[in-house]
Amino acid sequence: MNKQKSTEQTKKQQKTWIKIIKIVGIVLICLILFVLIAFGVLRALGKSGIRKNISGEAPVLESTESTEEGWQDGWIRYNGQIYAYNEDIMTFLVMGVDNDDVVKKAKDGLSGGQADAMFLAVMNPHDKSVSIIAVNRNAMALVDVYDEDGVYMGQYTKQITLQHGYGDGMELSCERSVAAVSRLFYNLPISGYAAINMGAIPALNDAVGGVQVTVLDDVIYPEYDMDLHQGDEVTLTGHQAYWYVRGRNENVFNSSSLRLERQKQFLTTFIAQAKNKAVTNPSIAVDLYNTISKYMVTDIDITKFTYLASEALGYNFDISHLYTMQGETLMGDKYEEFYVDDDALYQLIIDVFYEPVESEDIK
Repeated sequence: MNKQKSTEQTKKQQKTWIKIIKIVGIVLICLILFVLIAFGVLRALGKSGIRKNISGEAPVLESTESTEEGWQDGWIRYNGQIYAYNEDIMTFLVMGVDNDDVVKKAKDGLSGGQADAMFLAVMNPHDKSVSIIAVNRNAMALVDVYDEDGVYMGQYTKQITLQHGYGDGMELSCERSVAAVSRLFYNLPISGYAAINMGAIPALNDAVGGVQVTVLDDVIYPEYDMDLHQGDEVTLTGHQAYWYVRGRNENVFNSSSLRLERQKQFLTTFIAQAKNKAVTNPSIAVDLYNTISKYMVTDIDITKFTYLASEALGYNFDISHLYTMQGETLMGDKYEEFYVDDDALYQLIIDVFYEPVESEDIK
């Protein structure tokens, strides 16, 4: 009799556990569905927001008039080939600002901080590629100059890094930097911006497990326990990543260009590692956004960022899509000045932002 009762109790316990497991399973499924739906909503909202920022206007390149039948406004002829601007392309200005603190408003109109690193990130939905254009911080360009009270003084040819300083260190500085870079690139449409204080670098680096690099040149700062030599194979820790990206020997001519090469290397490797991690952990993009939010000023909100990050997983990015501005560095009265090769810049804009028009399209 006792055996029978024991068997019945066991069966009841099994049924109870089965019910609990089913309930837990249903809850988990609901949670997963909720996350997927929430992610989908964020992505949809982000896509809508990003598309609104795409003007469809083309850079103001040398206009070409033609009486050819089927010729369209906005087409250009370059080296015998006809090109059309890719109106679906998405371009973002990403800046590294020489400040370690969380973002805060500048005390006056001259303390916005220099943009020590400037990159154009370009997403092309036509061929599913991401291109990165490194903008030389010392590129001589038209800069909007203001006094400390914010009164506009006019446009002067200065190092483009200075444009961010003429502002509040927040949105105004970023918007003025976007305008300056756009001018330099023949009024290139820019869909958004992100200015990240250098203090965010250790957290970004460690969030992807450390960035692995072959050291490009000696980066030695004994006071910060930093001793990396050219050719070393290392996985950068937080503080190492900081100095690898930010440090430069100001006593060496053209040291900013040497640092730019390190920044390019770090960025490409970081993107690759973040992309690999996102395959197994799709939420890493949101985690990264939240990690650096206190160090960042951007007009790309979490919905837009979610869309861009999920979209980028299906895009290709390799060293062939990494571009550097061509030109010459000269010593000015006090600081280095980089003079852009206009022909090379023109070709770069054609290569990245335009597409060949096939002969059958001209009717």
